[in-house]
Amino acid sequence: MKEISNNFNIGNIPGALESNRNPIAKGGVQDSLFKEKLQSLQNVMPQPQVSKPTLPSGLKFSNHAIDRMQARGVRFTPEELGKIESAVSKAEGKGAKNTLLLTEGAAMIVSIKDKTVVTVMDKANLKENVFTNIDSTVVV
Repeated sequence: MKEISNNFNIGNIPGALESNRNPIAKGGVQDSLFKEKLQSLQNVMPQPQVSKPTLPSGLKFSNHAIDRMQARGVRFTPEELGKIESAVSKAEGKGAKNTLLLTEGAAMIVSIKDKTVVTVMDKANLKENVFTNIDSTVVV
């Protein structure tokens, strides 16, 4: 039977101790080829189109507000949305910039300039909350 030696010397392997053992990490040829291939795939693949809900009057909901509504089970009826739009118009008429809108079951912060609902909280999350950076409040 042949005896196996435990005298392994990594220094005898060409390039084993060189700092650029990984050409991808160092920006080598393989890296640039990979980047080219990735770019060509991105150009071919269709990019998803995500549309945010917009009401006929132009009121929008930010991604954050949509996430909060989904997580907290908040939904607005068409009648409630109409009242919210009316409240936004009233706040805009008074020169408001960032408004706290209070509905029967929820509260929301609305950027009046952008006509965008920034965040939404359900009634259970309203207790002991502090609302900052608002200049008006409208009870719907």
